[in-house]
Amino acid sequence: LGWKFYDADDYHPLENKKKMEEGIPLNDEDRIPWLCALHDILRREDTSRQDTILACSALKKMYRRVLIGGASAIESNQPEQPGENPALKILFVHLDGPKDIIAGRLEKRRGHFMPLELLQSQFDTLEPPSAPENFITVSLEKSLPEILLQIESAILQG
Repeated sequence: LGWKFYDADDYHPLENKKKMEEGIPLNDEDRIPWLCALHDILRREDTSRQDTILACSALKKMYRRVLIGGASAIESNQPEQPGENPALKILFVHLDGPKDIIAGRLEKRRGHFMPLELLQSQFDTLEPPSAPENFITVSLEKSLPEILLQIESAILQG
């Protein structure tokens, strides 16, 4: 697509990475500043009219609201309203699959700070997207070309 790509893991503060390396799951207090920083990146790219893909484990509905609306989404429990800084238009892609497939992929990752032991905590935290969120669900049991085609098709359909 020629879009700019960001991996949210690259933006975790050192304290978050150390916590995960030690097998300690992150909590909301750990994640919110990270998500606000990611929102700022998405806002900057949107302002410059740069289409962007962000790979991010936005596990909870509240996390996705922060990505859309920034810090104000935390207090109001809603994305920012139209105005000077309107809420970002984001299509969330929920990559869904059985824990054993995801565990197999995690085991193959080298040099990453999140150990396999934290996978269950991710599943425990997960709030799959639901209406009225703007999302698609893509099965991880499909081949990579099928996954990419489904995502690209959803993007192009608007």
